[in-house]
Amino acid sequence: MPKHYRPAGKKKEGNAAKYITRTKAVKYLQISLATFRKLCILKGVFPRDPKKKVEGNHKTYYHMKDIAFLFHDPLIAKFREIKVHRKKVKKAFAKKNKDLADRLLNRPPTYKLDRLILERYPTFVDALRDLDDCLTMVHLFAALPAVEGERVQVQRIHNCRRLSHEWQAYISRTHSLRKTFISVKGIYYQAEVQGQKITWLTPHALQQVLTDDVDFNVMLTFLEFYETLLGFINFKLYHSINVNYPPVLDPRLEALASELYALCRYMSSGRVPGNSEPAGLIEDREDENNKESSKADESELRLAQLQHQLPTNEPGTLMHLVQESTGVDAEDADAKECRSLFKNLKFYLSREVPRESLLFIIPAFGGTVSWEGEGAPFDETDEDITHQIVDRPTQSHVFLSREYVQPQWIFDCVNARIILPTEGYVVGRVPPPHLSPFVDNDAEGYVPEYAETIKRLQAAARSQVLPLPSIGDEDMENSLVEAIIDRSESNEVAEKKRKLEMLEKQYHDELKMECEGMTFSNRTVDNPPDVVDKNDSKSDDNHVEDSHKQAEKDAAGISKSLMSRRERGLLEAIEIHHERKREKVNLLKKRKKNADSSASAKGRR
Repeated sequence: MPKHYRPAGKKKEGNAAKYITRTKAVKYLQISLATFRKLCILKGVFPRDPKKKVEGNHKTYYHMKDIAFLFHDPLIAKFREIKVHRKKVKKAFAKKNKDLADRLLNRPPTYKLDRLILERYPTFVDALRDLDDCLTMVHLFAALPAVEGERVQVQRIHNCRRLSHEWQAYISRTHSLRKTFISVKGIYYQAEVQGQKITWLTPHALQQVLTDDVDFNVMLTFLEFYETLLGFINFKLYHSINVNYPPVLDPRLEALASELYALCRYMSSGRVPGNSEPAGLIEDREDENNKESSKADESELRLAQLQHQLPTNEPGTLMHLVQESTGVDAEDADAKECRSLFKNLKFYLSREVPRESLLFIIPAFGGTVSWEGEGAPFDETDEDITHQIVDRPTQSHVFLSREYVQPQWIFDCVNARIILPTEGYVVGRVPPPHLSPFVDNDAEGYVPEYAETIKRLQAAARSQVLPLPSIGDEDMENSLVEAIIDRSESNEVAEKKRKLEMLEKQYHDELKMECEGMTFSNRTVDNPPDVVDKNDSKSDDNHVEDSHKQAEKDAAGISKSLMSRRERGLLEAIEIHHERKREKVNLLKKRKKNADSSASAKGRR
């Protein structure tokens, strides 16, 4: 009898029992392939990649537990009911029974995804962590043209636009935006909500065309789930800041396509859940004063409430609680910096700039903004305007009391967290390179020239180049003494290192003499120690460097020979990655050098 013989009817084991192909799963659930795909998207079931593919490598596999999980879901019954309803409508039209068809169309079976949201995201933080794709998809459909007869319903597009504006209004109101970047694909944003970093992409405000190479049925299924998810998240976030949801907007502003500004006005009016009438406008200065005055009282009250909960036999617990209570203030320091970036600045947007993006960014960093058109809070002739955002070379009216800058200046100021000089962003001039805040220049090995300029401006803005004002005379003397001690210690270390290098050089010279068959007496006669040739010293230095490199190479070769095959492969992959990174950095430096040389040549002409 073979070793792996299994009698007929015996229960399967291993991968054959754990995984099932997609064709068998569809037959097992007794649904169509489109319904199976939609059910998997809504329930969050995805294909698996087993180590041993029993049915072959060309098939898609699912976990048997996931299929059993789908088998008992109530959505399958709803989908079957919808399928039956469509057949009834089709049959009524075929029999030319218009009344029955109208009654059936007016009462279609519906379903809700509220249960799936709680099922897939048990806590609110889990939902925030999975919000990146949701926001990108909602903002993408919000930018599509709302035209009847297209593959996307107009109601879905309006709903996506409403959800995206509600999310942006919350981010702008709570000053949670951290990074922005303009790319070819669109505009990237990164916000921090309840300690979670959320990054999403919004398309440019251009005319979108629906192509035929995109499966809109799959995308609309994702959108159906994401709309429900974002609605729940907006509801939770709005109630966390004591604002009613859904918001009731000003119909005049809504008719003028100024939904985001209407939402900001609604949130600033202070509508509390359970209260139908506005509580009045709340000034920001009063809020800041109240927060600063009650900050110490809140921390003391929290420590007093938690004092009786401390176990008596655990040392250091009070210190942990103190660190947690002060950690909230440390986290709010970043929000405070963002809140006051554009403080006391007044912006006016011309009609050619991206209005929605700037209306979202400028209030998120503490600025006041208006635009050219109806429904604007103030006109272009306002004398308090400090900056006007324009993107055309000539202006009909020029006010000497304000500065005219390009839209990139706003994005660069947000990423640098300082007010950058406006000379490089004047209208008609090519602006500086727009650097991505999502790239770590130190890790990449190449720091652009403008990034170094921004670092110097940041250091000057934060007074890092000046002595600290809190240091007194005694502290200054102590710091000078510590600096002198550190300097003497570093000199001693450098002297020891130099002596070791001299001894190593002498040892290599003696080995070289021994190989050549020379004696020490002949060496001293031919080359007296008092006479030192500069060329010989340079050659000796090069020889020392070569010996160091050879020693490092030998040590790396020995360690590599002791590795296993897998570790050696990983090391080679890492070395290839570093080599590609060096080549990329060298290419960037070469391009920078060529650009500088061409610019200097044009300047000479």
